[in-house]
Amino acid sequence: MKPLRRTLLKYRGHPGSFAVMLLVLLSAVLTVGVLFSLLGYILIRGIPQLTPSLFSLTYTTENVSMLPAILNTVTMTALSLLLAVPLGVGSAIYLVEYAKRGNRLVELVRLTAETLSGIPSIVYGLFGYLFFVIACKMGNSLLSGILTLTIMILPLIMRTTEEALKSVPDAYREGSFGLGAGRLRTVFCIVLPSAAPGILAGVILGIGRIVGETAALIYTSGTVAGVPKSLMGSGRTLAVHMYALLSEGFYTEQAYATAVVLLVMVVGINTLSAMVAKRVSVR
Repeated sequence: MKPLRRTLLKYRGHPGSFAVMLLVLLSAVLTVGVLFSLLGYILIRGIPQLTPSLFSLTYTTENVSMLPAILNTVTMTALSLLLAVPLGVGSAIYLVEYAKRGNRLVELVRLTAETLSGIPSIVYGLFGYLFFVIACKMGNSLLSGILTLTIMILPLIMRTTEEALKSVPDAYREGSFGLGAGRLRTVFCIVLPSAAPGILAGVILGIGRIVGETAALIYTSGTVAGVPKSLMGSGRTLAVHMYALLSEGFYTEQAYATAVVLLVMVVGINTLSAMVAKRVSVR
């Protein structure tokens, strides 16, 4: 209570600042309240429904197992990042370290990336369906979904990496050049390690978008409830699995259990990524 009383006394002579402070405090309380209410609702409805049959290796209409969807989610997330991260980081390195400042092509690329970041996922799904599924004749497969997700998260990773590289002081580069290091060595030994936390933040956002994606994957990877034998086979992710259970209307409780597992996966991935980013920044 003492900090609150001290704050009230501080703004007692400034009614306008006091009103703004109250609005900001109210917004923070409402945001946190909504977040915890959603989490509480999902956990209360979903945890009692977690049974061993939901983690069977084979999906049936009796067990409604989510394990195949979990395996598909991990596979698609890993392969999408394997494609998107090198392309996104490499593009950002070129834009920041190699391209001339004021270059019109650079401005066009940045504008395009920002535009692509705001496109709804359903548009990416339709593009992936028309291009990868039909034009490239890949069919509804994990590969079609992976390539669509790669295009979806590529602008996000590129823009966050670019901002992280810009935040590195020019004194680091000048010091490296002064010691005789070339541009390539400066970028990979000085600039990238300094920008690693920002780059990992972009990767975390990309993972969150992949794990929670449904619209784009329904049109590309399909909704088959099983683990495909190859990347050319169709399969559903955990988010698509939850959507399918809810849309069918017969497995609502199991859908809440799936939501709990999905929530735990997202929190776990974010926590692990934050720990890695912290360790990299300390080094």
